[in-house]
Amino acid sequence: MWDDKKLQRAFGLAVRRARERLDVSQDMLAELAGLHRTYVGSVERGERNVSLINIAALAKALRTTPSKLMADCEVCLKSLQTR
Repeated sequence: MWDDKKLQRAFGLAVRRARERLDVSQDMLAELAGLHRTYVGSVERGERNVSLINIAALAKALRTTPSKLMADCEVCLKSLQTR
């Protein structure tokens, strides 16, 4: 099982990795997703419990699907659990 903070950190790491693969800044991702730039930064740092609506918006902006983003989150979560 995981704790909430690790899950949030894993999701943030998945978002950051996807954003960096696209070579997009946090500002640009925020604009594409219709979110505030500080919100995107706090998501990437694992400080936010992200809603389904915002997961979908981030996924669309990252040119992926919510399910793929969550699958990447699961991979990140496993790596955080082995630390």
